[in-house]
Amino acid sequence: MPLVDLNLPVAETSLPGDVRAFLREADRRIRRFQREAHFPAFVPSDFPRAYAVLRALSESGQAPGSLFCEWGSGFGVIACLAAFLDFDAYGIEIEGELVDAAQELADDFALPVEFVRGSFIPAGYDVHDHGDEFAWLTTDAGGGHQDLGLEPDDFDVIFAYPWPDEERVTEALFEKCGRSGAVLLSYHTSDDLRVRRKTSARCGR
Repeated sequence: MPLVDLNLPVAETSLPGDVRAFLREADRRIRRFQREAHFPAFVPSDFPRAYAVLRALSESGQAPGSLFCEWGSGFGVIACLAAFLDFDAYGIEIEGELVDAAQELADDFALPVEFVRGSFIPAGYDVHDHGDEFAWLTTDAGGGHQDLGLEPDDFDVIFAYPWPDEERVTEALFEKCGRSGAVLLSYHTSDDLRVRRKTSARCGR
């Protein structure tokens, strides 16, 4: 199997004060955004839990490096949390308003995170190998990785929150295009946060 689950003990400890302050402000802005905008595909994940998992991953040394990307970054909170933990963090998001909101949030907290508008699906990758209908997956806005000057197999850690009908596409994309040894963190609507490593050799380069 190219993806294997990692045994990653996650300590139940309190959040640092700067992270708590950041999440309070992020929550305030997200609630305001949801009142004023209409993006039904935007559903926040469990941010404190994601931070705890990222911290455990960082402290365990099981990530092969520090380059991090959030696929479908929304408000960019996960990428910002990764930056708090000294990951070199980026985010790719299809909705321009969310990209702007995420970049503003990161900048206001002096977090060195870059967000770009586009699809995290690389050019030429056929998502229809894994289905013909998806609730929200869009691939026609250009390659987000190229706008960052990076490729999917440059990243050491990827975070994604796929809708149920996108889970197989996300996993297959990571299996094909991720680097060997890279880690996929995926949050699911079942409130499950999985941590998996790619064990096969990288493809395409």
